[in-house]
This record gives sequence, structure tokens and C-alpha cells, in this order.
Amino acid sequence: MNRALNKTSLKQLSGLLQRFQSTLVVAEHNNDKLTPITLNAITAASKLGGEVSCLVAGTNCAQVAEQISKVQGVNKVLVAQHDSYKGSLPEELTPLILETQKQFNFTHICAGASAFGKNLLPRVAAKLDVAPISDIIEIKSPDTFVRTIYAGNALSTVKCNESIKIFTVRGTSFEAAPVEGGSATSEEVAPSAPTGISEWLEQSLTKSDRPELTSAKVVVSGGRGLKSGDNFKLLYDLADKMNAAVGASRAAVDAGYVPNDMQVGQTGKIVAPELYIAVGISGAIQHLAGMKDSKTIVAINKDPEAPIFQVADYGLVADLFKAVPEMTDALNK
Repeated sequence: MNRALNKTSLKQLSGLLQRFQSTLVVAEHNNDKLTPITLNAITAASKLGGEVSCLVAGTNCAQVAEQISKVQGVNKVLVAQHDSYKGSLPEELTPLILETQKQFNFTHICAGASAFGKNLLPRVAAKLDVAPISDIIEIKSPDTFVRTIYAGNALSTVKCNESIKIFTVRGTSFEAAPVEGGSATSEEVAPSAPTGISEWLEQSLTKSDRPELTSAKVVVSGGRGLKSGDNFKLLYDLADKMNAAVGASRAAVDAGYVPNDMQVGQTGKIVAPELYIAVGISGAIQHLAGMKDSKTIVAINKDPEAPIFQVADYGLVADLFKAVPEMTDALNK
């Protein structure tokens, strides 16, 4: 009887604790559209129980705030607009998050494990004197998380006793929250005083008709086996036939074949498309960490001992300079 009572009491206590949770999701956006990884972070935040609020900071971001207000799982949208938030500089956003935390006393603060989130939240954690947790892939309870370590090749379960839990979420590990059906309230929050430490000047974006790498359903990636940047045209031609995004291994980026915004891996972009085609990529752990959650992996490499074949669903031991054009020709027919 006592054991049954204890189990019931623990369940009630767990439910009570969840009701007292409140999570702030820091939204990543470009003042026009929400970056998809924020939807994954919202799903993760919803698993903590309690209220989920989203902070939208920008220069003219009313449209993004409207988008988030319709996302299922969001209870409140906090909007801060100021010229100092141009470019989402972490030096300017950190004081805003600290002021917001003072006002609302969140138990958790999170963002996607993108360059944005990994640049911003450790600064916030340092100011709050708590230890942040990166690359969360599972939430077991409000204070127990599973994260990836060693380039995604191992998992670690972390029990966090910090007064405020600050973490980044690996987008491929959580479903995107539905973008319709929500009815969050909106509230303006006062912008923090500009720090003036850094200033956003400009950005130069590479324009492409291909899908964005982290949200594409099909990704074709090339490695050092392509031997030059000019040879990436083989992949571009194939990708265009498949409406695919084009990525690259760190080796290809370091060799100067392609720009670093195409890099897939632990220190690049994390992708989980329906189909991932790895061409001339050996399969270093660092690269596998960025694409191993893909639903179907196809590898093309002339080395039958290449590690990439250990994770591939389909492997083709062949000369890529013959195989890739043949694939493109087949798609033309």
C-alpha cells in the first residue's frame, strides 16, 4: 500500500513541478521569417511543462511575432524592437534577455543549437552564473537532459541543478511545432539600453534557387574527393534535377572548394533530410555528427573501406566522376 501511495505521490509531485515551469525560447529570425530551428526548440520547451514564451527581438519584427503567435505550444510572445537589435548581435541581445529574465523569472531559457543560439546563450549563462548545456536531444524531466558529446558519437545524460536551466536544442532531434492552431498573447517588452560594444554594418548573402541546407528534403554533399571547387558543378547539376540543397564536408571547405556556409558537420550545419547523398566524403566522425539522423543515406566513394559506408543505407563503390554524371543523365530521361 505504501509503495503504491509513494508512486502516486511522486507522480503528483512531478505534475506539480511541471506546472511551475516556465520556459523562454529565444526566437531566431531575419525580421521577415522565423528560422525553422525555433519551431524545434518550441517543441522541446513544451516537453518541460508549464508556460512557453517566445522572445522576438529585432528592428521591424511584427510579422515574425504574428507567425509565432499562431504556433502550437506557445502561450506568450514577448516583442522587443530597437535599432540595436539589427543583425541579432549577441552583445546587444544578452542584456535584453537578462532584463526579461528579471521581469518574468523563467525556470528555463533555450534556443536552437545553431550558430545564433550557441553564440548567444553561453553569454547569458555566464552573466547569470550558471552552466549552459548544449546540443540537447532529449528531455527526460525539467532538470534531466540527454545531449550529444564527442562530435555526436556518444550521449550523455545530464542532471542540472542550476536555478535557471539554459540550453540549446538540436533541431533534428525534435519535431517542428505546428505553425497553425496556436493563439498566444503578445506583449511588448522594453528594449535594453544599447551597449555599443559592436555594430552591425552589413551582410553579403549568397543567393540561390536551391532549398536552404538545414530545411531541404534532399541534400547532396561533396568532400575532398571532388578535388576542386570547379568539380562541385557535378553536384550542382545533380542537385538541380532533384530540387536538392548542396553541402560539403569540412575537408572540402578547408581546401577552399566551397564557402563555409555549405559545411555539414559538428562545427557546421546539422541536417536531417529524407535523402542525403554523400559524394567523395570519407565519413569522419565530425561530418557524421551533422548528417547521421538523415532518413536515407547514400554514399558514393571509390574506397570500399571508407567509414561513410558504415552509416550508409546504400553504398556505391565507384569513381564519382563517372557515377554522378550518369545519375544526372538518368534523371534527365
